[in-house]
Amino acid sequence: MSKALIIVDVQNDFCEGGTLPVTGGAAVAGAISEYLDRHESEFDHIVATQDWHIDPGAHFSDAPDYVDSWPPHCVAGTKGAELHPDLDTEYIQAYFRKGQFTAAYSGFEGLMAPEDEVPVGERPAGSLSSSSPASVSAEDLEEAIGLDDWLQSHDVEDVVVVGLATDYCVMSTALDAVQAGYGVTVIRKLTASIAEDPSDAYAEMELGGVELA
Repeated sequence: MSKALIIVDVQNDFCEGGTLPVTGGAAVAGAISEYLDRHESEFDHIVATQDWHIDPGAHFSDAPDYVDSWPPHCVAGTKGAELHPDLDTEYIQAYFRKGQFTAAYSGFEGLMAPEDEVPVGERPAGSLSSSSPASVSAEDLEEAIGLDDWLQSHDVEDVVVVGLATDYCVMSTALDAVQAGYGVTVIRKLTASIAEDPSDAYAEMELGGVELA
């Protein structure tokens, strides 16, 4: 039995100074790094998800309703789509990108990024080697490995979910993980929500079989 940590969307655009910031996002990035320093050995695998939008259609809007449509954010290959610099990427084994051509909230909609396009060591911001994200087609993504397939291939049975935002991508990822048959825990202090009060999201996750820590 293996255990995995899933770090959800701790990206520049979802932190203070980004185009769709979550209050406390940068603090969560730092807190996850501190948690990894103390607890990395408790996990067999650590992965991260990223919004990675190329042409997500009505998900982007100049007049967003902040329910189904949002200001442009995490555009593929931009600094806003990169992981926040306060998030230590040393232990992350794989990155799963979602939302290339449609809205996507759950990390289980993500596809594994090529190894030459992920952060390595102290790579400076803006230096991703993805040469032309907009040239990627939907057909190109069909051969990519999904998060569920990757976790199953590594014999993962339990996952811990942290990141941004509690009431959207964290919740969607956690609930999809339950549906996929994993034991799921969300660490509340390692998330931040869009809503001032995340209690509704917590209640929905608990109702769906997620354990809150």
